[in-house]
Amino acid sequence: MLSRRSVLKGTATAALAAGTVTMFPELSFAKAPLQSFQAPGFYRLKLGELEITALSDGTIPLPLETLYTHTTGEKARAALAAAFKPSPTQTSINAYLVNTGERLVLIDAGTGAYLGPSLGKLAANLEASGYRVEDIDDILLTHIHTDHSGGLAVDGKRVFPNATVRVNKRDLDFWMDAAAAEKAAGALKTQFKEAQESLKPYLDAGKLEAFGDNAEAVPGIGTILRAGHTPGHSSFVVESGGQKLVFWGDITHGDVLQFDEPGVAIEFDIDQDKAIKARTAAFTEAVDQAYLVAGAHIAFPGIGHVRRDETNYDWVPLNYSGAL
Repeated sequence: MLSRRSVLKGTATAALAAGTVTMFPELSFAKAPLQSFQAPGFYRLKLGELEITALSDGTIPLPLETLYTHTTGEKARAALAAAFKPSPTQTSINAYLVNTGERLVLIDAGTGAYLGPSLGKLAANLEASGYRVEDIDDILLTHIHTDHSGGLAVDGKRVFPNATVRVNKRDLDFWMDAAAAEKAAGALKTQFKEAQESLKPYLDAGKLEAFGDNAEAVPGIGTILRAGHTPGHSSFVVESGGQKLVFWGDITHGDVLQFDEPGVAIEFDIDQDKAIKARTAAFTEAVDQAYLVAGAHIAFPGIGHVRRDETNYDWVPLNYSGAL
């Protein structure tokens, strides 16, 4: 197919050959600068009467082949490469907003300023999606790792001034334990510090509450204790119009290796054996009930189904729709 440039050049050449012009200047075309930014990171769908908005906090490059455990770096690298994922692998950090018609419920709160400039975009994407931080009524934390709770506060002040933060009691007790924080070392010590910094403003304001195992977090949103990644790591469940969606939290990190090999854990798991059992249970239930899943670290928007295949399980992203 001829380009516009080649057609115009050809016209000029023909005119010169025919003697119809004595001079035809070389045509020039304006150059446009590269636009080095993405569209706002949100994606919306309806689940019965509920409106679900996936919100991106950004992505972070992780050397997953060195972080996965119960496997070898070579094997993990080969599995990622087979899925066209280089190392380090851009890994999504997702949060989700549930509009019940009565309340706005945010599931996880992103990283804030803790983990670098490629992250911390949750509040901006929330606003781009049509909501404000002041609008949020409840924040449900799947667990209290920094990439899920770091966006709660900035400089000791609540980012979500009208929201109550709710988290499983096991996780709250673990991360707010001053003696355990004092004894912790390395990355875990940093995680304790960041957890307490993020939660303290809500605790001081009387805006931090705990829920029990497998209890309702707020009316209409249930929980499933999937302990292992952290002591109180929990998934959230919403149902409407005969449809069901489970917000997984950190059942997986990525959408390749752990679906084929659920026995592969990651260094971020506090109890890797329990995390493996939780993942196996989550996969089995998701397949058997064929419900939608939203994963915090599956490529944005991180919503899809799980199916069985010849190598255990497979992730099937939700088909894109421009309509609600």
